[in-house]
This record gives sequence, structure tokens and C-alpha cells, in this order.
Amino acid sequence: MTVEFLYPSLANLYGEAVEMRYIEKCLPDAKVVKTEVNDEPYFVNNDVDFIYMGPLTERGQEIAIEKLLPYKERIVELINENKVFLIIGNALEVFGSYIENEDKTKLNGLAIFDTHAERRMMNRYNSLYFGSFEEMKIVGFKAQFSHSYGENESEGLFKNIRGDGLHPGSAFEGIRRNNFFATYLLGPLLILNPDFTKYLLSLLGIENASLPCEKDIRLAYEKRLKEFENPKKEYLG
Repeated sequence: MTVEFLYPSLANLYGEAVEMRYIEKCLPDAKVVKTEVNDEPYFVNNDVDFIYMGPLTERGQEIAIEKLLPYKERIVELINENKVFLIIGNALEVFGSYIENEDKTKLNGLAIFDTHAERRMMNRYNSLYFGSFEEMKIVGFKAQFSHSYGENESEGLFKNIRGDGLHPGSAFEGIRRNNFFATYLLGPLLILNPDFTKYLLSLLGIENASLPCEKDIRLAYEKRLKEFENPKKEYLG
């Protein structure tokens, strides 16, 4: 099995460097490839099972788009082949049509998904999030200067229970197409949601996985879930 981390030195905001280390612990026998910005992505000419990219600065988004654009067709091919992608935070916006700045200038994205992002750099958005996926409950956090817009009900990832989705008023958070998962949720997401982590591992052919530190992580998840289910909890709508 091969795991590729895209631009780990650049795409690691909000504790997502820990997420990458956790993925390595979940897949101790996997070949891990760390592709930096001046490297050709390993997925271009090789088989990859799992591709991960974390949140970026605004300048980092521009760099990621520039570096990935030549390989757009290969990325689409991998999505169609059901390869597993996990795209976290504003890295989601890299795969949309464009990112609009406050002055209405636009940065073209990869345009793999029919969404676009709008930046509001003087209006930081922070919140908790509580949603559902399949039969499981999802908890997480958001910290962002932008929201994405466009129809995502047919390709939404998490269904909102409390909190905002891709944008305020959207019923779904994130984007899913086949085994491509992109979400604004931080956490780190996998550490906060052990059942979702096991689901992703099952897509990689690992059934009934035993997670690193699973007992402690599950205790924390159950405690957090109880808090998020509390209707008086702040920042959850």
C-alpha cells in the first residue's frame, strides 16, 4: 500500500501535521511518500492508494493549484478509479472552479468540482460542527476565512445536524465523489472521529482495524459527542 502526502511542509496548518503522523501509525506497513512543492507528485507515474492534503495559507493555495494543474486529468482518473483522497480545510478549494478575493479578482482552481470559494479576510469564521455520515456521528471544528458555494447536495460529504456546511445555509458539509473526501473540518479530523477513520481504512482493504490509542480516542470522542449533542452548546447553531 502506498500513501502520498501532498506538500506536507506547506499544507499542515491547524495541527494537521499530527494528522499525517497518525495516518502513518494507522498504516505502519504502508509506503509513505512525502511530495514537496518542487517534486513531481508520485501519483503521476505510480500507483497510489491514499492521497492526503491538509490546510494551506492563501499563498499556499496558489502554489498548490499551480503545481497540481498539469496533473488534473490524472487526478480525475484516480478519483474515477476509487482511489482514496482525504482533503482537509481550505485545500478543498483547490479542487473547485475558482477562489474569489474580496476585490472580486479570481484565482482559477483545478475545476474538478463545480464549486467556488469566496474569501473574506476580515471576517474569520470559527465554529464547532456536528453532522452525520452513513450511520455515524461526526464532530469537528472550523477555522477559515472563506466558504465554498455551489450545489453539493448530490456530492455532499457530511449531512449537517448542527453547524454550517460548505457555507451558511448549506445542508451538507464537504464534498464526496467516489472515495474522494474533502471537508473544511479540522480536528485533526481522524483523531476526533475513530469510526470515520475505520471507515476510510476499510476502503483501503483494512477491515476491523485497531487504531493507535483507540481506547483514549474513543473516550474523548464519546465525551465530545455528548457535549455536541447538548442543545445549549455554543457555536453550534
